Amino acid sequence: MGTRTRAGVRSQGENVMQPKIPTIRVTREEMRKRVAFFSEIQGHDGGLPDSRHPTALRKLYNIIGFQPPARNEGGLPIVSPVGDEAAEHAHIKISEGFNLGFCETSPGKGPMMHNHDTNETFMPMTGKWRCSWEVDGTVEAFDLGPFDVISFPPGVQRRFENITFDEPGKTHWLLFVIGGDAPQAEFSPQAHSLLVEEGFMTPDGKY
Repeated sequence: MGTRTRAGVRSQGENVMQPKIPTIRVTREEMRKRVAFFSEIQGHDGGLPDSRHPTALRKLYNIIGFQPPARNEGGLPIVSPVGDEAAEHAHIKISEGFNLGFCETSPGKGPMMHNHDTNETFMPMTGKWRCSWEVDGTVEAFDLGPFDVISFPPGVQRRFENITFDEPGKTHWLLFVIGGDAPQAEFSPQAHSLLVEEGFMTPDGKY
C-alpha cells in the first residue's frame, strides 16, 4: 500500500533512494587484482638518485598506484617517489587519484630532503620516525610513533628518518600516501648538489 501524503497517495517506488553515484559489479577474480597480501609484497632498494647513498639506504614497497614515470622533453625520466624499480611493480595497478606504499629501513636512514608536486602523508607503522621539513633556512621536525600521522602539502621540502636508535639491528616500517595519478619527486637543491658531488648522479639528473 502506498504512503499517504497531503498531496495524496505516493507509490512505494517513490520512497526508494535514487543513487547519484553509478554502481558497478566486480567479480571476485577482478577484485583479487586489488588485494595485496602482505606475504606477497616485494620491496625494492634502487631506482632513485639517492638509493645508494649511505644515509638513504631503504626498501620501498609499491602497494597501490605509482605507475612507471614518463620522460620529459629531454628524454630524462621523471623521478617517481618510489623510484624506477618499484614503479615497475605496483601490487595494485590503479590510477584513481592516490598512491600508497611502505618504506622499510634501519635506524639513521631515510631519503634525502626532497619535494613532491602533490600531497604526501606519512604514518609510522613500527618504530620512531623523524619527519622534517625546510622553512626559512632552517629545518623543523616532528617525531612520530606508530599510527601518528603527518601530512605535507605540495611544494614543501621534506624527508623522514628512522630514529629508533635503541633497536640498532632492526628495521622499521612507515606507510606513505601520495596524491595524484603520476606524482613527481625532486630533490632539494642542497641534496641534488651533494649527490652530484659524491658521484651518485650527474648535474642533468641522470643516475
